[in-house]
Formats: sequence, C-alpha cells, structure tokens
Amino acid sequence: YSAAQLLDSAAIFSMPVFHNLEEALKKPNSVYRLNLRGKKLKAFPADILKLVNLQELNLSKNKLDSLPNEIGNLKSLQILDVSSNKLMYLPDSIGKLENLVKLAAGKNEIIAIPSQIGKLKNLEILDLWSNQISFFPDELNNLKKLRWMDLRVIQIEDDIQKHLQEILPKTKIHFSPSCHC
Repeated sequence: YSAAQLLDSAAIFSMPVFHNLEEALKKPNSVYRLNLRGKKLKAFPADILKLVNLQELNLSKNKLDSLPNEIGNLKSLQILDVSSNKLMYLPDSIGKLENLVKLAAGKNEIIAIPSQIGKLKNLEILDLWSNQISFFPDELNNLKKLRWMDLRVIQIEDDIQKHLQEILPKTKIHFSPSCHC
C-alpha cells in the first residue's frame, strides 16, 4: 500500500470524520480523519496504524498513559491531538511525523520533550499547556515554521522563558508568569 497525497487544510476538513475505529477499518484506505475523543481509551488502539492515509487523529480526553513508537509510521499525519490524557512522555518516534502541522498535547503529565521534536519541519502549532515539563531541548530551534506555542500552566523560570523566546524568535509563545517562589 502507498500513502495518499497530503491534503491541504481545507481538503482535510472537507473529508468525513470517522468516530468509530471498527467502521474506519472497513475501508482503511479512505480514512483521512479519525476522532476517538472521549472514548475512555486506556491504551492506544494498534489498529489505528492500519489507516495509512490518516491525516488527522484526535485521541483527546482519554486515559492514555503512553503512545507507541509505531505512531511514527503514520507518515501522512498532519494533525495529532492527544490532549487531556495521562501521558508522561512523547515517544522519540514523534520526530518521524514530518508532515505534522499541529501537535496538541496539553493537559497531560509530560515531563520532557524529546529532542526528536526538532525534526518536525512543518510544525506550526505546538500546544503543551498544563504539563510538568522541566526540560526543553535546544532542537526546538529547528522548528522554523512554528508560529504558536502554548506553555501556560507550566512552572518555567524566567531565564528558560527568555531562552525559548531567543531560539524561537518568530513564534508567539504563551507562558504563565513565573512564580518567583
């Protein structure tokens, strides 16, 4: 099987959204958008990996504590929403999602961002609000298309905030004020 051509954002949003994985698996090559938001998933459904043309995946508001390394095989993925789960880490293979434009991983328990995130050359939106992140890799400076990043509700010292703004000068970064406690 070969992956279909990448759709532009208007074309993606014109495609039907599948809300049921079993239905999506009946015609896996025709699935571009899958929304499994709020399905009480405790583990990543491996069958998602059969959807080779998947370009938007919403797994928000579940109970996922990890993503498999194989998620990097979803080469056509442009939008990934894993917000409001129990993730502590993003897998290193996230860096293989070279077509990713938006990554929403806010409201998790993420403590560090993998350096491989710097390989996401097309990333424009990075939403990490309300996590436990204490380490930001310098590879973030490779995200030349990044225009918006949300880091609110994360305790980030002033010097680290300043450093992030220096390595991402074209990015609008939203911080919470540091507490100076």
